[in-house]
Amino acid sequence: RERRSVKTEKIVVLLGDSVIDNGEYVRPGELDVAQQLQMRLPDHTVVKRAVDGATCADVLRWQTDDLRDADSIVLSAGGNDALQHLDLLDVSVATTPKDVLVRLWSIREEFRRGYVALLDSLALTRRPVLSLTVYNPCFDGHGFDAAYQQAAESGLSIINDVIQQEARRRAFDILELRTLFDDRADYANPIEPSAIGGAKLAKCVSDWVGSAARRD
Repeated sequence: RERRSVKTEKIVVLLGDSVIDNGEYVRPGELDVAQQLQMRLPDHTVVKRAVDGATCADVLRWQTDDLRDADSIVLSAGGNDALQHLDLLDVSVATTPKDVLVRLWSIREEFRRGYVALLDSLALTRRPVLSLTVYNPCFDGHGFDAAYQQAAESGLSIINDVIQQEARRRAFDILELRTLFDDRADYANPIEPSAIGGAKLAKCVSDWVGSAARRD
C-alpha cells in the first residue's frame, strides 16, 4: 500500500510588504527579516511571500492563494497604502481643519475596506494570524523638520486604528511596531527596517510562533 507523506515541519507564512521583504535595504552580508526568523526557528519552514511595495490589495491578490499548508501566518500591510497619501503632508492649498479631518476620515475608511477584505480571507484559513501595525517613520536626520515627523505620526494613527480594530474583531494577535521600533538604528532609511530592526521583529515573531503553537 502506498504511504502518504506526512508533513513534519511547521510552516510559517510571511505576507505583506518591505517590513518583511527588506533585503534590498540591509547592508551587504546582513540578513533580512525572513532569514533572521528562519535562524530563530530551525524546526520550522519560513515561507516569505511578502514583496516590497505591496498594498493590501496586492497582498490579497497575489499572496494569499493556497494557504492550506500554513500553520501560522504573519501579516504586515498598510504602510504602502498610507504612502499613497503622502501628499497630504505637503499640501500648500489653504484648507480648514474640518477639511483635513474629513479627508483623513475618507482615507481611513478606504483603507478599512481593503484591510477587511484581506483579513476576512485570512480568517477563512482558521490559522493563527499575527497582524503587524505600521511603525512610525524616522525622518530625524534626513532633512525633515520635527513638524513633518509629527504630521506623519498623526496620519499613520488612523491606519493603525483600523488595524487594531479589525484584527481584534477577528481574534487575531497584534504586534505593535510603533513601540518595537524605538531607535534610529532600527531603520535603514526613514521608512525601511534595518537588520537591527529586523532582528527585533524576528525575535517577536518567533516568540509569537512558539506561543501560538502552545495554544494549539
